[in-house]
Amino acid sequence: MMHLFLADNRAELERRCREKVAKRPLRLPSERQLQHGVPIFLDQLIRTLRAEEAGKIAQSLAISGPADGSAKGTSELAHSAATHGGQLLALGYSVSQVVHDYGDLCQAVSDLAVVMEEQFSVEEFRTLNRCLDNGIAEAVSEFIQRRDVLIADEQALALSQRIGYLGHELRNHLGTASLAVAALKHGGMGLSGATGAVLDRSLVGLRTLIDRSLADVRVEAGLTLQRSFFFLNNFISELSYSARLEADLLRCTLVVEEVAPLLRLNADKDLLLSAVGNLLQNAFMFGSRNGTVVLRAYASGERLKIEVEDNGAGLSSEAADDMFLPFTQGGANNSGPGLSLSIVRRSVEANDGVLSVESVLGHGCVFIIDLPRHADPASMFAT
Repeated sequence: MMHLFLADNRAELERRCREKVAKRPLRLPSERQLQHGVPIFLDQLIRTLRAEEAGKIAQSLAISGPADGSAKGTSELAHSAATHGGQLLALGYSVSQVVHDYGDLCQAVSDLAVVMEEQFSVEEFRTLNRCLDNGIAEAVSEFIQRRDVLIADEQALALSQRIGYLGHELRNHLGTASLAVAALKHGGMGLSGATGAVLDRSLVGLRTLIDRSLADVRVEAGLTLQRSFFFLNNFISELSYSARLEADLLRCTLVVEEVAPLLRLNADKDLLLSAVGNLLQNAFMFGSRNGTVVLRAYASGERLKIEVEDNGAGLSSEAADDMFLPFTQGGANNSGPGLSLSIVRRSVEANDGVLSVESVLGHGCVFIIDLPRHADPASMFAT
């Protein structure tokens, strides 16, 4: 009988399950997994089989539940399986690992039965399969439900941080602009002086922040790109005006290298302005104090490259690999939410480009946007 076989060989079955888990890549059986997974399930399976052998069907169903799942969540097995699924999530396991935990036991039982030449009845196999199905269903349901809650919490936190950052920056620019206007009113100063320059920088900062935020929203929402042909040198010239004001405000030096004429892009200009603008802002903020930032753009075969280089502390190879993940900061100045680089990457990729970073500790960073190069659109119709 199966329940006697399971009880007599319990230690060996647990050992075989432990070996199966250990053979999976990057996964070792934890004490919590071993204590609350297979051992509890084995005990419930044995008691279910005993109850059915004694004709106590109601007791069997109370332990492991019916085959059709109509009493979902009400059996002993359902409660322990749900707990097990939640624990595996907390341990960092995937949903496939949840399924494998139960499949391991089934395979261990089958393998050992073959070795020991044990034979079981069809009804016993049906009971085993019923218990496995119910256990897997309850564990996976709990795992997914808790995972969805965690994902929702993370998304809510991300949104709150982004809104908080946006509000903080808007308030700073608006506050500076208001002070500048008040000084101009009461001091009788002209707009061409230093106070007028502060006002100009604040208004440009507000406009830039709003433009970039709108571009970010478009990327997040997956809206249709608004592509157009434009010259790369005009694009860099337009971008550099507000960038110089940002550099002055953050006490950095911006060097804009000359761009060869007649290099064309076919891209969503607003998204690209936002992407390069965010790279420049990061360079100003996270580069060396009072440092120099270089903006260059050039052709490389059939590609166009836009580079933003700073002379800051640079990044380790590990930090460079994680640089484009949300809320990741790798510079010495860890202020700010670390959101913009993940958004920059999506803006670049939406324009069929690639964003990468080259860095060595102590020698700054070079962020590179690699885009397709396009010829004059008029030539496309030439015969």
